Amino acid sequence: MKKYKVGIIGATGMVGQRFATLLENHPWFEVVLLAASERSAGKVYSEAVKNSWKMSTPIPENMKDMVIYNAEADAPKIASMVDFVFCAVNMKKDDIKALEEKYACLECPVVSNNSAHRHTPDVPMLLPELNPEHAAIIEKQRKRLGTKRGFIAVKPNCSIQCYVPALFPLDKAGYKVKDVLVCTYQAISGAGKNFETWPEMIDNVIPFIGGEEEKSEKEPLKIWGKIEGDVIVDSARPNFTAQCIRVPVTDGHTGAVYVRFEEGKKPTKEECFKIWKEYKGEPQILALPSAPKQFLNYFTEDNQPQCKEKRDLENGMAVSIGRLREDTQFDYKFVSLAHNTMRGAAGGAVLMAELLAAKGYFD
Repeated sequence: MKKYKVGIIGATGMVGQRFATLLENHPWFEVVLLAASERSAGKVYSEAVKNSWKMSTPIPENMKDMVIYNAEADAPKIASMVDFVFCAVNMKKDDIKALEEKYACLECPVVSNNSAHRHTPDVPMLLPELNPEHAAIIEKQRKRLGTKRGFIAVKPNCSIQCYVPALFPLDKAGYKVKDVLVCTYQAISGAGKNFETWPEMIDNVIPFIGGEEEKSEKEPLKIWGKIEGDVIVDSARPNFTAQCIRVPVTDGHTGAVYVRFEEGKKPTKEECFKIWKEYKGEPQILALPSAPKQFLNYFTEDNQPQCKEKRDLENGMAVSIGRLREDTQFDYKFVSLAHNTMRGAAGGAVLMAELLAAKGYFD
């Protein structure tokens, strides 16, 4: 694989910082520039984040002295210097949509962590192990934008990645999922914060996360969807209902999941275990650099998976499942966990970029 030159747009935020640490020694991607808002533009990276660095590892040596570009004003120059960009900006939704389309129309592919384009019908929203075939819509998107190289691809919301990966393989194996009720218990890093910057979260639970329940109920339907003509059409099922709660945990989103299958198509518990253990997506088949070797991991102990113990499994890219048991109202209930800033955010976007690189979309 050739080495691609990449930029990080929104490099000063928490997800941008996570991108920086993940890409420091990446075998395929070389960070050649960083960009952020006008407020940070012109500063060296170490100065811009000196009071806001939230990662447990130091600022990457090869980035600390990079001068930050203005993500909006310098877009033409940035686009000319890179093969593609990762985007994780903190802006209004319409402004994000416009910025990402600007880069795409400058013939610079955009791998986005943002939610703005998740429901643009010809923008693939990829969870690489589940719906890699949706990347094919990129050619239709390029036709609409009038580009040869430029396009936008997005990753799903962090919270759905703790439970959709457990459900999708069961459905793919022929056990069609009908109804899902999920309650997510979400870490504070999902809000871009830690306990130092959000002391109100200590010894507290907040039963509301703006927009999260709507994303949790709608986004899985695009993952389940199909390409029809020039767009991805959402699936009509499963039916999802969600409650999303902020809890005093640094990293790791946990889902308490209840699932009902279509009549007469309920798998046994042993079949569920077998499907989860044997499931491999394209990232595993292609041995992509960030792909977990074992994507789905079931733990038999009654008190697992726990955030502290399992969120970093396979560099935070694996999904942990436990407590599968029959339910009085649904067919089954279980608990699942994923690292929200790794699998759920920057790590998932890097894996998506690896998949797109392997398929030749950056060439």
